[in-house]
Amino acid sequence: MDDDILTIEEVARYLRVSERTVYDWAQKGEIPSGKIGTVWRFKKSEIERWVNERLSSNRPANIFSVVQIQNILSPDRILFLSHAKKRDALVALAENLASAPQIKSRQELVAEILRREELMSTAIGRGIAIPHVRLSSVTDLVVSVGVSQCDIIDFQSLDDMPVRLLFMIAAAYNQHAYYLQTLSFFSSKLKNGALRDQLAAAKTPQEVYSLLVSQDDQ
Repeated sequence: MDDDILTIEEVARYLRVSERTVYDWAQKGEIPSGKIGTVWRFKKSEIERWVNERLSSNRPANIFSVVQIQNILSPDRILFLSHAKKRDALVALAENLASAPQIKSRQELVAEILRREELMSTAIGRGIAIPHVRLSSVTDLVVSVGVSQCDIIDFQSLDDMPVRLLFMIAAAYNQHAYYLQTLSFFSSKLKNGALRDQLAAAKTPQEVYSLLVSQDDQ
């Protein structure tokens, strides 16, 4: 519910930061909060709005914990694709993602990925698509990566470029902040043309994985 009242512990878990960090933000008035007696409390709807404002602004992303690729991706969830149609590519990647233990319903994941794509293309330009969903049947955020060996031309991308790199994100329904943070992380890192070229030229899942893990500290 939008009016859920959260504790410091719950906000820390939600934002994936330490309780001390949340306490300091509250003390300094940097995060929407209020006191009941001597105890800090937070409205979930206000926290979500606060997160959205920061991720859509030019403020430094490091106000949140850094996305760690090794926590959300493994080499077995990196797939080389050979589908010219986006539906086929999305289904293949969703089937791969559904093998992760965090995904409890393969059928729901595939259906919702396709439904989300029908609403609006997830191709963001530069040959990249980031299909993404939040589902109650997902227990924790997880990612699969697809490197297409051919142009996927029907993604209706913003710059009309065919898609060659796909980053599929599935998150639990209550992971709004971490979900947006992960979307922001990939969108930002993939502006690097050299990285895109290296990923597209990679020959093995391990090579793709190593390239992405090396971005954690950059």
